[in-house]
Formats: sequence, C-alpha cells, structure tokens
Amino acid sequence: MRRLPLRRMVTLATLAAVGAAALGSTAACGDDSEGAGGSSGRVTLRLGYFPNITHAPAVVGVEKGIFAEKLGADVKLESKTFNAGPAAIEAIFSGALDATYIGPNPTVNAFSKSKGEAVRVISGAASGGVALVVKPGINGPQDLKGKKISTPQLGNTQDVAVRYWLKQQGLTTTKEGGGDVKIVPQENAQTVETFNSGAIDGAWVPEPFVSRLINAGGKVLVDERDLWPDKKFVITNLLVSTKFLKAHPDVVQKLVEGQVAANEFVNTKPDEAQQAISEAIGKITGKPLDPKLIKQAWPTLEFTNDPIPSSLKAGLDHAVEVKLTDPVSLDGLYDLTYLNNALKAQGKPEVVQP
Repeated sequence: MRRLPLRRMVTLATLAAVGAAALGSTAACGDDSEGAGGSSGRVTLRLGYFPNITHAPAVVGVEKGIFAEKLGADVKLESKTFNAGPAAIEAIFSGALDATYIGPNPTVNAFSKSKGEAVRVISGAASGGVALVVKPGINGPQDLKGKKISTPQLGNTQDVAVRYWLKQQGLTTTKEGGGDVKIVPQENAQTVETFNSGAIDGAWVPEPFVSRLINAGGKVLVDERDLWPDKKFVITNLLVSTKFLKAHPDVVQKLVEGQVAANEFVNTKPDEAQQAISEAIGKITGKPLDPKLIKQAWPTLEFTNDPIPSSLKAGLDHAVEVKLTDPVSLDGLYDLTYLNNALKAQGKPEVVQP
C-alpha cells in the first residue's frame, strides 16, 4: 500500500478532529435547546407585562416567584416589561414574546390585524382603576366646553372611553384635537406636570395617575366604574400567542394556574403585594412607586380572573361609534378552557366562555 506523506496525514487527522468536534457541538446544542424541538424538553416562556398597578398580578407573580413555582423546573420564565400596548403586541407578532398582560384595546387590535389568528385571551387580571380627574372649578359635563382633556394615546382604551362619554353628553371631539372638548394625547408621565402648569384641565387616565392628579389638587368628575354594569370593566387581561398555545398547551395551563395564584396573593395579602409592587417597579424603572400612592389607588381596582368579555365588546362598539376603528368580529378571541381548569381544581366558580 502506498504511504501518504506525513504532512497530508496530519491535515486529514486535523480535519477529522474538527469534524468530530463540530458533530459533538451540534449534538450538545440539540441536547440543551429550549422550546419546541429541543430534546431536553425544556421550554422558554417569554412573558410581558407593564410595571404599574393595573398589572399587579403580573408584577407580584414575577416578583414573588409565583409563576416560576407553578411553571416548574421544565419551563424557563423570561419576563419582559413594556410601557405601551402596541410595543407588546409587536413583540408578540415578531415572535419575541409568547404571552403578555395587556389592556383591552391593544387586545382587539392584535386580534383584528391578524384576522383572528395570532392571539387568544386566556384569563382576566384586573378591572377598574380609571377616572376623569379635573380642575376644581369643573362640576359637570357642560363645564368641559372649550377645555383640554388628556388621554394616554389617540385611540387607546381611555381615549375611546372619554370620547364616547363626551358624545353621550352631547359634546363633540375630533382626532385632530378640535370640537367642543379638545382631547390632547400625551404620555401619562407628563400628565401631572401639564395639569399643574394649566396646559390641560383634566385627564381620563388609569391608576396611579388618577391618585397623582388628585394629590395635585384635582377631583374625580367621572369614576369609570360607575359607567359599567356591576362597576366591572376589563383594564388588564392575559393574552397568549396562538402559536405558543398550540405548541405548549401544558405550559399555558401552568401559566394560568400562576395567574390564579398571583391574584389570590394580591387579594388575600394586599399589604405584602403593595410592597412587592413598589420594590419591583423600583428595580425596573430605578424609582420605587410610593407605597402610600399604591395604597390610595388600591380600592379603585378589582383583581379578577374573569376577563369580563362583555366590557371588551362594548369598548369596541364605543370605538366604532366615535369613529376610531372599524367593526371587528371577536369570534374566537377567548379560550378560557385553561382558566376554568384552574378554577375548577380549586373549587372556585368557573367563568362563562363567550
């Protein structure tokens, strides 16, 4: 047999070693991969929420380790915070997020834009916590003529609510900020400053900004709870991508069990929950939320697992009436199977599937 030159033998041996290492590396990656297709069976759940009081179950669930406990060792929880609904929905659409706590209007927009394909509501989280706070001299709807009222964002849940309410009072608004009452969309964080400076006369906002405006000398003209049957309307629900739901229904079940447990904690240990929220917001934003402000806002909110679908549908109808959106079918938006499984296991009343 003809012998190969030494240099070529070394080269072939090196290539063989590199190939073996590459194969070993590939095999190792396969063993350690997470999510669908990983042979280890470990799944990563990327959960979004907002660092505020209306997302208390999410904040507490993450901060107190409730979600991690319910999800178990086979699921890696990655939490991500957002300041606005559109950003969270974009993350769902791009595949960067699997589930998120979010308000009703972004929920409808996500369902509509994806033609009913991309998302499902799997649980409620919170109701209430919204009001119209105005200057002391404003005592009724007609006093708002010629005044400026702020909302968090054009077409957002609170923006729809104030425009619809004003229309019911016979007052007009326009998208451009005209009409009998001028609507000024602005970041919630700006609202107290513009209220104090006189640039606005009031604001239809969620907590804790309601309490902040009251502390700045404002008064509640409309508590939005008074506009809804039984004083209940959805402010936050839990949304999951249908792609993740189909791939990991067992993980979604555990997530919902975590939501139910988080709400139980929030409702039975309010002082501990409020402290956890203050500390968590401090970690996320660099500035803890004043515990006194949280305590002040707390009674205006109800932390419920019921997503109150009737209020979401009514909110959509209101948005259509004030010409901020087109009619949308909500058939298929809700999948409350997992929630009812969790409630039934604890002997609690189940929620009606719409």
